[in-house]
Amino acid sequence: MRAIVLGAGSIGQRHLRNLVALGHDVAAVFDPNGARLDEVRPHVAAGCRLTTDEREAFGQDADAALICSPTHLHLDQARAALGRGWHVFVEKPLAHALDGTDALIAEAARARRTVLVGCNLRFLPSLVLVKRLLDEGRIGRPLAARAHCGYYLPFWRPQTDYRAGYGARQATGGGIILDSIHEFDYLTWLLGAPREVFAYAGKLSSLEIDTEDNADVLLRFDYGAVANVHLDYLQRTYRRACDLIGEDGVIAWDYISQSVTVYGKEDRRIEVFQESINTERNQMFVDELRHFARCVEHGEPPMLDAAGGRAVLEVALAAKASAAQGRPVALGR
Repeated sequence: MRAIVLGAGSIGQRHLRNLVALGHDVAAVFDPNGARLDEVRPHVAAGCRLTTDEREAFGQDADAALICSPTHLHLDQARAALGRGWHVFVEKPLAHALDGTDALIAEAARARRTVLVGCNLRFLPSLVLVKRLLDEGRIGRPLAARAHCGYYLPFWRPQTDYRAGYGARQATGGGIILDSIHEFDYLTWLLGAPREVFAYAGKLSSLEIDTEDNADVLLRFDYGAVANVHLDYLQRTYRRACDLIGEDGVIAWDYISQSVTVYGKEDRRIEVFQESINTERNQMFVDELRHFARCVEHGEPPMLDAAGGRAVLEVALAAKASAAQGRPVALGR
């Protein structure tokens, strides 16, 4: 596979290094910040074009584009890549608004090109195990879920000024709800599509941002289950976990410890799966790129295609709308 990479921030550099390690060719790397291009120079072959001109990057001969730019640029860059006949890997979220996403889905279908949305937790071994245990009926019918993700925004990328990052600004698709869209994605993956969303969200801290810094969201599913999701930019230590409560037990997943614990029903038996889980975090990104390469080269269906990415985005945007309007927002009508 021969690809261009759009965006050389932290996630773009990670994908770039993994592409090279997997033996793929990188035709070009685009970033408007020349200093970032200097950072990636040691990791690419001599023939790779490092450019601050987006048009130059799109002028290269390639099979695919990896879009790792700020959220508000995703849609236009994805559609431009499809226009070149390329396959597309686009980092989460698919976009910062629904406008134009239907056109992207239609264009990908017409061109018969893959669009993979990069929700990398679907490739995390511990969460894959949770999915398998749930599908096997280990805890019976799911009744409720409680998920949370929190971290302190200034600590997230300490080498950069958080106030200049995309997460700090509404205009670039920032805010904790879109930034932590993983929670909405994996709950949809595990439990199905929610039908109603209610949220409280806003800015409570002294962080110099114009986005929400915390959110509490309820997702209601057709079969009556409710998931409670807490997200914030406020915790001075990174925490991420989810409890899935079923009729016959509980599955407790912890991202930080990479552990999965199952609490049984009648005998209160506890099973801990931590020792059997690959805890090397970069592996999920490697497996994600391997999957994308199989989509490009062998036609494997994408784990999360453009339509799926749009559906998850709709959930996140419904949470924003609910918080703004003070009422539940229905989905899938």
